[in-house]
Amino acid sequence: MALWGGRFSSGPDAAFKQFNDSLPFDYQLAEQDIVGSIAWAGALAQVNVLNEQEHQELVAALNQLLEQVQQDLSAVACAGYEDIHSYVEAKLIEQVGDLAKKLHTGRSRNDQVATDFRLWSRQSAEQLLAALGSLKSAFVQLAERELGTILPGYTHLQRAQPVLFSHWCMAYVEMLERDESRLQDALMRLNVCPLGSGALAGTAYPIDRETLATNLGFSHACRNSLDAVSDRDFVVELLSCASISMIHLSRFAEDLIFYNSGEAGFIELADNVTSGSSLMPQKKNPDALELIRGKTGRVFGAFSAMMMTLKALPLAYNKDMQEDKEGLFDAMPTWLACIHMAQACIEGLKVNGEKTREAAKGGHANATELADYLVAKGIPFREGHHIVGQLVQIAIAQGKSLEELSLDTFKSVCDVIDEGVYPVLELDAGIAARQALGGTSVTQVENAVRVAKKKQQILVRDATLDDVDAIAELIQHWAKVGENLPRAKSDMIHSINEFAVTVVDGKVTGCASLYIYDTGLAEIRSLGVDPQTPVKGQGMQLVTHLLSKARKLALNRIIVLTRVPGFFTKQGFSYCTKDTLPEKVMKDCDLCLRKENCDEVAMEFILKAARSTVIPCKFVA
Repeated sequence: MALWGGRFSSGPDAAFKQFNDSLPFDYQLAEQDIVGSIAWAGALAQVNVLNEQEHQELVAALNQLLEQVQQDLSAVACAGYEDIHSYVEAKLIEQVGDLAKKLHTGRSRNDQVATDFRLWSRQSAEQLLAALGSLKSAFVQLAERELGTILPGYTHLQRAQPVLFSHWCMAYVEMLERDESRLQDALMRLNVCPLGSGALAGTAYPIDRETLATNLGFSHACRNSLDAVSDRDFVVELLSCASISMIHLSRFAEDLIFYNSGEAGFIELADNVTSGSSLMPQKKNPDALELIRGKTGRVFGAFSAMMMTLKALPLAYNKDMQEDKEGLFDAMPTWLACIHMAQACIEGLKVNGEKTREAAKGGHANATELADYLVAKGIPFREGHHIVGQLVQIAIAQGKSLEELSLDTFKSVCDVIDEGVYPVLELDAGIAARQALGGTSVTQVENAVRVAKKKQQILVRDATLDDVDAIAELIQHWAKVGENLPRAKSDMIHSINEFAVTVVDGKVTGCASLYIYDTGLAEIRSLGVDPQTPVKGQGMQLVTHLLSKARKLALNRIIVLTRVPGFFTKQGFSYCTKDTLPEKVMKDCDLCLRKENCDEVAMEFILKAARSTVIPCKFVA
């Protein structure tokens, strides 16, 4: 019988059942549904809906079922039930009888599926973040290997100016870093727990929803039951992240398809990412890259379909929302597979440096260098641009490159040109001239590679006494510029267990501490990073590390006083008022020289519902 069958005198006909059932695709949520049910059983035990024996029996049965579905998840899809929730409940009834029917007390399939889907999405996002990081590493390694290789740069698919092949690699590293950043932001917003919101109005049982959220690894519980069961923003956001990233992967694929063509011959793809022709034995087709390019439209389609599904839905849950899963279930693995294939293409790539260099010399790609040379001679750029255009016409008519023109030919158009023009027109000179930040000179690209490698080498760990001197130096620096309160070295020694540090190339380059007050309130303070380090992201990693530590310590609420609220907003903090921080005000703020002219704002991160009488934080505009 369906979970909703009590209201009906007869069941659905076969056609409607096939149309309505979602198990053929939401079976993928089996593990998440069971994990959520284990957490819900614990919540019911806390409010005495289940006694201890019932709780243990249910959890044991759920864990046994979890092992079964992990062994053969695909078997769940064809089990014949309406949805994954029906399947899990039916299997529990087979094991523990009517006790299984108690498990659904106080919850609905609406908050259940929303929780399952967020758990699945979180796991998928974490896998994708790891894959993006690996692909970035592959690009950086290729850039380092091909640092001296010169490639023709293109605009309008016409040869424009020469660039380093490594510069091309690092352009995609930049794109992938933005893809990572977007996905991290989306992961932060999706990581809230709907469970305990019921069908739409919340649960009538005194469930500790913050503890429930913490037990499932969420940052906090959803704040509104209507929103909790009907929100699919996280699906749209993940599909948006996937679509933007697939744009980058598709552009990468198109570049390499062209570079691999017989007409260009710049690279050769490895055998493991190519195929042959059933008719033409000489062919070696870039199938992996073409499939990346082709699958991009598939991900776009899922994104567009999801927005159309949601655009006019009233609150709260509607069955239309069953359409939220198949698109994401397809798009996320497709995105992941494309990242893996892109990495395989990069790792097996052979670059024909002689061919790329020769191509970079063609198309009069050094014309801009000639124009810059004329500017250095005092000729306005617009006039110099026109002069170079005339010289290009002459070179084309003579079938020569610019550097092959005689000095007399140069002087016939512009008499300020002298022998010094020839070194300027050399290919390497054009590369070396691009010294400004972000340019294609060897120096700039080497720096970009160095910074990218260091980003991958940040170690975050709890501090030890060996770190005290480095921590003291960092705190002293930021105290002098007024960003942190000064701290005595002896205080750091006594409180070393509060600190975490970042380490780059074996050197401590960042620190922060987690100071715990008496009521489950804690403060992140003494956050600072070496201003000389080029490795970004250390502050974010320190905050993440301390929040993780706070969860393990079962802390309730984390606060900061800061002049950079935007940084903490990105980490999931919210604004609050200082009058909710009596301990902090009494301990430090009364001693601060800036007390009367304080420009810091208070922010908080709620880990779980406080057991004390701490006043709830008041949000400010």
